Amino acid sequence: MSETKGVRVRGILLGLGISLGLLGVTAAVSAPGIVENSMNKIDYFDYAGASEEALALHSELTIVDMHADTLLWDRDLTKQSYRGHVDLPRLQQANVAIQVFSSVSKTPKGQNYDSNSADSDNITLLSIVQGQPIRTWNSPLQRSLFHAKKLEAAAKDSNGKLQLIHDRGELADFLLEREGNQDLVGALFSVEGLHNLEGDFKNIQKLFDAGMRMAGFTHFFDNELAGSMHGEKKGGLTEFGEKTFDELQRLGVIIDIAHASPAAVDDMLKRATRPVVSSHGGVQGTCMENRNLSDDQIRGVAATNGVIGIGFWDAAVCDTSPKAVVDAIDHVVEIGGIETAALGSDFDGAVTVGWDVTGMDLITHELLERGYTPEEIRLIMGGNTIRVFNDVLPESFADHEH
Repeated sequence: MSETKGVRVRGILLGLGISLGLLGVTAAVSAPGIVENSMNKIDYFDYAGASEEALALHSELTIVDMHADTLLWDRDLTKQSYRGHVDLPRLQQANVAIQVFSSVSKTPKGQNYDSNSADSDNITLLSIVQGQPIRTWNSPLQRSLFHAKKLEAAAKDSNGKLQLIHDRGELADFLLEREGNQDLVGALFSVEGLHNLEGDFKNIQKLFDAGMRMAGFTHFFDNELAGSMHGEKKGGLTEFGEKTFDELQRLGVIIDIAHASPAAVDDMLKRATRPVVSSHGGVQGTCMENRNLSDDQIRGVAATNGVIGIGFWDAAVCDTSPKAVVDAIDHVVEIGGIETAALGSDFDGAVTVGWDVTGMDLITHELLERGYTPEEIRLIMGGNTIRVFNDVLPESFADHEH
């Protein structure tokens, strides 16, 4: 299935799946699982698995994935699930050190990569079907605050295995502790689209206090801050967007250009005084999709000392194989340098991937096959992203907490 058709079908399936869930009590109870199973798929393929050399190296890596939408779905993050791509037990099995968990707070009906209006929303029905608090039914802000609390509750229920990271001090403490216990997983909270500010500048602080440490300005539609690559007008940063951008940099929130229009990306790169990231996606050099980064945009992110997280799904890399993922990584390295390449799976993001998080070692294997050195692989698989965390996150949560 083509990437554009795939995203349209996912939008249709989401609408149909949620509507079916409203037909009756029994259907409503089972609908969350039915919907997620129809959305978060694995395109299994024949492969021999990672080599012993790759597995040995993988076990020593500090792996960071910049984007998973697991908080959107109605399941317990601390328990291994039969559906989706990510949960704590599978992260531990995969030796993932830090997972960035994103809050998806609004998606348009008929979602596609070309042009979407902001006038409709699939997440309203999903919030109702999943039995979320009434305050989340029609408020993107409340949905993100709910997701933040959900992640916080998972950390509390994990017996110390899942640890939230808010600042550089906590990051350093976590990495030191993890050297002696690889069962530990760090979690960073992000938001996918600042439409969840609901036009109110004061809500930045509410989201920051709730744990937001990475922020994408747009998702699949234009909003009050910026144009989306998938919006109708695709404009640059607005005055409100510029003010918000400066405040996020002051607070120590990592700016994410994923989904932003070319004009908005240009505005953000020019305005950046700290590293910015593209948390999840691909590059046009290997997959000509409008949401993927051009070579000029790769150079722009590299110039901020930021990183580009390569996704694992079909529309990001035009395939669901490790080869396609590493093809995109190769291109980032060629254009932006080894220090610019990173991972951004988009696991649990209503996407089809070739493996769940436990298959991360396939990337390590493919990188070794391409001739990358162990030190270069350490950078790509997490070291580069940790550098950005250290460059941008506040020294202490208390510095900016209200």
